[in-house]
Amino acid sequence: MRLFETRDGDDGLPGPERFLAVLALVSGTLMAVVDTTMINLALPSIAADLDVLPAQVVWVTNMFQVVSAAFLLVFAGLSELATRRRIYLFGLSTFVLAALGAALSRSLETLLVFRALQGLGAAATLSIGPSLYRLIFPSRLLGSALGLSALVVGGGYAAGPTLSGLVLSFTHWPWLFALNVPLGLCALLLGLRALPRETPRQGSFDVPGALLSMLMLAGLFLTMNAVGHSAPAWQSVGFGAGMLAAGAAFIRRQRRAPYPLLPLHLFREKRFTLAVSASGLAFIGQGLAFVALSFLYQEKMGLSPLLTAWLFTPWPLALMVVGPLAGRLADRINPSVLSTVGLGVLAVGFIALALVDESTGIAGSLWRVALCGIGFGLFQPPNNREMMASLPAARSANASGVMSTTRTVGQSLGVALVGAVLALGLAVQVTLWLGAASALLSLAASAARIPLAHRAMQQRASSRRA
Repeated sequence: MRLFETRDGDDGLPGPERFLAVLALVSGTLMAVVDTTMINLALPSIAADLDVLPAQVVWVTNMFQVVSAAFLLVFAGLSELATRRRIYLFGLSTFVLAALGAALSRSLETLLVFRALQGLGAAATLSIGPSLYRLIFPSRLLGSALGLSALVVGGGYAAGPTLSGLVLSFTHWPWLFALNVPLGLCALLLGLRALPRETPRQGSFDVPGALLSMLMLAGLFLTMNAVGHSAPAWQSVGFGAGMLAAGAAFIRRQRRAPYPLLPLHLFREKRFTLAVSASGLAFIGQGLAFVALSFLYQEKMGLSPLLTAWLFTPWPLALMVVGPLAGRLADRINPSVLSTVGLGVLAVGFIALALVDESTGIAGSLWRVALCGIGFGLFQPPNNREMMASLPAARSANASGVMSTTRTVGQSLGVALVGAVLALGLAVQVTLWLGAASALLSLAASAARIPLAHRAMQQRASSRRA
C-alpha cells in the first residue's frame, strides 16, 4: 500500500513501523469519535436506569465535551515538554480506565466523574493526533495520511449511532462504555510498541496560560450550550462575560510569556490563518446541520427517529469515500484549490437542504445530505494538510491543537445557532441558510490563500531540484 512504502530520503518512520503506529492512532481516534455519537442515543436509557431527569442526564454528554474542549490547547502545549508519545499514551490510558469506571457506575454523580476523565483522555489524544501523523509519515504523504484520518472520523460518525442501537437492542448501556476497554488496551499496546520517540523541548510550561485557556474554552462551550438550550439570559451573559475576560487575559499572557502555550506569531503565516478560518466556518455549518436536520426530518417531514438517523448516514459515508481521495490529490496539486471546490459543493448542498419541504421524498433528502458529505470530504483533508504544512515541523503540535480546538468550537457554535434560531420562533430552514452562508464565507477564506499555496509549492519544487 502506498502509505506504507519507504523511499530513499523519506522522513518519518519506516514502512512496517509506520503501519503499527497508524493502527494505534486509528484505534484511539475511533474510540473518541464513536463515543461522542454513541452515548447520545443511550441518554434516555441512562436516565431511566439511574432515576434522574432528562435535564440532568444531558450532562453525561456535556461533561465529556466541556472537559475535552478545555484541555485541547493545554495538552498540545504539554506535548512539547513531555513529548507527543507520552501525552498520547497518557490520553489512551486515561480514556480506557475512565470507560471501565463509567461502565461500573451506578449513580449519575459517579458517572459524571468518569465522563470528565474520559473527556480528559480524549483531549490528550485528539489534540496531538494530527501532529503525530506528520511525525510518522514522510512529508510527501502528509495529505494521504490526513485523508486516512478523515476516513476514520467519518467511519466513527457513521458507526456510532448504529453500534449504539445494536448494543442497546441486546443489552444495557454500561456495555457501550465497556466496549472501549479491549479496543483501548490494544491501541495502548500498539502505541507503546510503535509510536515514535522524540527529544522534549527544554524550558518551562506556561501554567497561567494553560489555566486561562481552560477557563476561556470551557466558558465558550458553556455559553454556547446555554444559548443552544434557551437557558435563562443571566446564564448566557454570565458565561459569555467570563469567557471574554479569560480570553482577553489569555491573549495578553501569550504576548508576554517566555514559552507561550499558543505562540501568537503562528497567525502571522497567512496560509495557516486562512486555513484555520476556513475550518472554523465549515465546522459551524456541520454542527448546525447535524442538529437542524433532526428537527427538519422529524417535525417538518414527520419521519421517525430511526429513519432520521438513517438519513444522516450519507454525510459520513461520503466523507469516508471522498476524504482519502482528496488527501491523495492534495499531495500532488494545490490543496487550497481542492478545499475551495469542496466548499462550493458544500454550499450548494446546504442550499438544497434549505429548500426541503413536506413534498421532498427520501431519495431527495439522501442526495442532498450526500452532496454535503462530498463537499466536506473534498474540503477537510486538503485543508488540514495546508494547516499542518504551512508551519515548521517543530510547530506541528501547536497546529494540531489549534486544529482540534477550531473543530470543537465551530461545531459548538453551530449547535448554539440552531438553538438561538428555534428560540426566536424561526423556521428550521433558516439555520440551513446560515450554514450555506458559513460555507460561502469559508470558501472566500480558502480562495484567498490559493496564490499563497501555489507560491509555496513552487518554492518546494525549486528546492528539490536544487
